Amino acid sequence: MIYETIKLWDEHPEATLTSYCPDMTKELHLTPRKTVIVCPGGGYHFLSDREAEPIAFRFMAAGFNAFILRYSVAPNITPWAPQIEAALAIKYLRENAEKYNIDPERIFIAGFSAGGHVAASAGTLWNHKEVRDAIGVTSGEAPEGINRPDGTILSYPVITLVHGKHKNSFKNLCAEEEPTVDSIGAFALDKSVDDGTSPAFLWHTFTDELVPVECTLQYASALAAHKIPCEVHIYPEGNHGLSLANEFVYSGKPASERPYVQNWIDHAIAWVNAFHK
Repeated sequence: MIYETIKLWDEHPEATLTSYCPDMTKELHLTPRKTVIVCPGGGYHFLSDREAEPIAFRFMAAGFNAFILRYSVAPNITPWAPQIEAALAIKYLRENAEKYNIDPERIFIAGFSAGGHVAASAGTLWNHKEVRDAIGVTSGEAPEGINRPDGTILSYPVITLVHGKHKNSFKNLCAEEEPTVDSIGAFALDKSVDDGTSPAFLWHTFTDELVPVECTLQYASALAAHKIPCEVHIYPEGNHGLSLANEFVYSGKPASERPYVQNWIDHAIAWVNAFHK
């Protein structure tokens, strides 16, 4: 296995990309693989272990190369840093596709909660000036679209501020104790969807007490308005932060082991395989 950790950006050395890719051997001649970058959640102030390696392992078992993006969080965060780091991660994989045996036209980014915001940002803000400038597209050092993911997989994602909930995520992201309307609006991703936004797979629970289900519904509505393909699953019950919703990530906490929800990752894998051949 190619297991290594890459530093993405000198300005934020804490931001890293960790690879989980099978080695090419004489016996194992693999065709270029579809790839997923996993962005764990944590309100932009920590990174959840439950939404990192367990997710990468499931995608690996389904034939993906997997990478975990550990993006900047408070107190190290600066505005736009996580969005730039996601763009740098995708750019790095396309530039190093041969090394990791990656199909450069099948690179996906998956995220959970605040990590879902990072992943959705990669699909909506990939062409934004702050991102273009930081990764060298504006200057011509990097080609147009090198950082656009081929699809996003969004699990109970933060998309915009709804009912004042998850406001701390925006405080951390904007690096402001009281984020202004303009600061919050810059990262309201349902308002940033356009004809170039990446296709998306989304899932949420109706009873999510921390990130309201409206986040997913509003983003899906914006995608539909621009005729961007998406698949949406709303489960009737379940708390926030379920990850795989099984004993592996929630041993000893039966309220968070939700068998009915566990099939979301099978649906996500099927979505990739069906629509991104």
